[in-house]
Amino acid sequence: RGWGVLCGAYGEGMPRDITRLHHVGHVVGDITQAIALYRRLGFHVPPPSVPALAPREGAAPEPFGAANTHADFSRGFVELVTPVKPGSTAGLPPDTQIVPLQVPVEKLPLVLSRIETTSAQLNEWRERFEGLHILMFSSPDIDGAADRLKAAGVGHGGVNTVGRPVETPHGVRTEPIRYLEIDGTPEGRVGVVADLDPEFQHTRHLDHPNGAQDLVEAVLCVPDEQLPLVRERYERYLGRPLSAEDPVTLLTRSDLPDLLPGEVPPALPALVACTFAVPDIGRVRALLAESGLPVRDTARGEPFVPADAALGAALIFRGI
Repeated sequence: RGWGVLCGAYGEGMPRDITRLHHVGHVVGDITQAIALYRRLGFHVPPPSVPALAPREGAAPEPFGAANTHADFSRGFVELVTPVKPGSTAGLPPDTQIVPLQVPVEKLPLVLSRIETTSAQLNEWRERFEGLHILMFSSPDIDGAADRLKAAGVGHGGVNTVGRPVETPHGVRTEPIRYLEIDGTPEGRVGVVADLDPEFQHTRHLDHPNGAQDLVEAVLCVPDEQLPLVRERYERYLGRPLSAEDPVTLLTRSDLPDLLPGEVPPALPALVACTFAVPDIGRVRALLAESGLPVRDTARGEPFVPADAALGAALIFRGI
């Protein structure tokens, strides 16, 4: 009922410092199970990695924070992430990569504090429900996006820069990642990340058995009475009126079954689904049938694996 007309038309001449999805984060309790699921879905998913840090000067590095891995696309990715107990690799697959971090002694307490905060947040989300809790948009001009958001009254923590170690033919290099996180988003972590650096594209595994080429949509379900406020909030995030072509689709609880038959939101507000662009829907249907995963069709006629079979997130495939 009306899910296709919940959004207005694009504003003419509006700035496009946010263009598409950068990634979504699927928070899980068992990352081994999650990797196996995504591989059955036809995604190439490498072994996870977990950072390690000496808790005090002179101590040996210990795993901490969260373990994660990605299903990569040319312009974004899906992150599978799970919190880990400090100093423990329990529950992680044996091929997990331990990544020691080098932190100056004087910054160690601050870094540890931030990591503890992040790990606690992941645990809270996982306890709320297993599924999608991270929604990050991509920007060709993140500094401009930060300024526009601030001017629009959207609070955020400013643009941060972190480095991600990347294996290249010339050894390990550090890929800079610039991002900001928006304040006060009850659906999870929402923010903006600078567009992926083309220089590092050759290090990503883009050849998925299901042919997936991009992450094109996140579906956010909200209480019926909150739709106008949430819509206004996301229009401020994007800097334009929402459109059916935008990377986020807003639905109410009563409208959700019309788009995703049989789906029931685990909590509200909640990111309930994401959509992948594929060139051959027939290939995807055959792969899913072979994997034994249940498949339904959306109101748009697109196949999806329901949330109860996909660790709390409905996963949709759209032909291109």
